[in-house]
Amino acid sequence: MTNRELMDESRDKLLTDFRAVIADAEDYLAASVGQAGEAYAAARRKLERRLDAARAQATEAQHVLSGKTRAAARAADGYVHENPWQIIAVAASAGLLAGLLIGRR
Repeated sequence: MTNRELMDESRDKLLTDFRAVIADAEDYLAASVGQAGEAYAAARRKLERRLDAARAQATEAQHVLSGKTRAAARAADGYVHENPWQIIAVAASAGLLAGLLIGRR
């Protein structure tokens, strides 16, 4: 696995974990609606504000990642259309190498 793939995997796991924390906090807030006390109410409002900010950050991160993924796909598509014979040569070489490795077994 390349460094890029490791970074992408780590980033995806972080976003998944982040969303899970947000969901857990939302569940906690929903379960604690009837609790009394000013200190508790203040803590609840603070948590709600932080959850709103976290949701906004998660949404923004998802939009950024989607944009980067689309840009990378467009770049790859453009390269393939501009250099079809090079892509065919690379694919044929990879197939030949795989065939040789499988044939040795």
